[in-house]
Amino acid sequence: MKRRAFLRNGLMALGAPAVLPATARADVFLTPRQRRQSDDPIRLSSNENPLGIPPGSREAIIGGIEDGNRYPGNSRRALQEAVAQGHGVPSNAIVLGNGSTEILQMGVQAKLHPELRLVAPAPTFEDVFEYSEPHPWIDLKPIPLLPDYAHDLSAMEEATKGAPGPVLVYVCNPNNPTGSLTPVGDVESWIRRAPENVHFLVDEAYFEFVDSGSYRSLDQLAVENPNVVVARTFSKVYGMAGIRLGYGIAHPETARVLQAFAAGTNCNHLALVAGLAALNDGEWVAKSVGANLESRQVTYAVLEELGLEYLPSHTNFVMHRISGDLRQYINRMREAGIRVGRPFPPMLEFNRLSLGLPEEMERHADTLRDFRRRGWI
Repeated sequence: MKRRAFLRNGLMALGAPAVLPATARADVFLTPRQRRQSDDPIRLSSNENPLGIPPGSREAIIGGIEDGNRYPGNSRRALQEAVAQGHGVPSNAIVLGNGSTEILQMGVQAKLHPELRLVAPAPTFEDVFEYSEPHPWIDLKPIPLLPDYAHDLSAMEEATKGAPGPVLVYVCNPNNPTGSLTPVGDVESWIRRAPENVHFLVDEAYFEFVDSGSYRSLDQLAVENPNVVVARTFSKVYGMAGIRLGYGIAHPETARVLQAFAAGTNCNHLALVAGLAALNDGEWVAKSVGANLESRQVTYAVLEELGLEYLPSHTNFVMHRISGDLRQYINRMREAGIRVGRPFPPMLEFNRLSLGLPEEMERHADTLRDFRRRGWI
């Protein structure tokens, strides 16, 4: 029986119409901009790519359904080799994850020890701290950011000293939620002089958005040094937050240890083929970064117009000051049809705003102006 007839008969057996409505069929190929309804909230809360996934990834997912009955060994190896080639590292230095958050989870689990100390900036991306919650014996050392919102590397290094067991240092660069950079050279210098009991988990989720001549990845250092893992994601610039795909770069022996804490098939076939197609779409990164820059300028302009302080960002979000209660501000934005970021203690006088499409940021700007007229900000 031909595949088309098989699918039609199968749908009929399930009580579904043999022919899908034209609107349902067409919707598969629409972009997020085309699918959005006028009454849908604008999502400026989770640092997602408003352009969606690359067209090639969309086609790869549709074509990949045909092999959905097969385990993803081949597609996994293909993506692992492509990622390795892109970074100029051996393929056994790459660990794939269900998003980069799973790489962070592996990094914590791989270092579990009754005397583990965890050192991280504060505020930062919360997942590393959350992964430690089931293990209350972990000695948590949150270190406040510097006045320029960079990591206080000196204080973080001091917090690693005297530890009776292993130490795991989390570096988020650029940092979430502040969008700020920490000098890569300073991080690298610390790593090179650190004692053997100090391990580093470096989160480069927003790498592609950074526009700084002094910024670079620590991927090569990770491959050279067994005490370093670099985490990267397809969620941001490639728009695959809902598909869940990320990877870690590490010394081959460290990668082998990390892999022991992952499910054997933690990345599904459709995510893998989508990721491979994304890597082959050289224009998508430039398009996403360009749209992000335009949206960032719209946001900077209205914040300056209203005299609201903001932190210059190297990411796809902007942390800006508000007036009044943060929860009330978030709720008022939601009532206006805009979802903005969650609280990040202790910066409760700031809100993290994800950057959407330029026209979405224009609407956000108009809403801020309305809030000012009402005396809310």
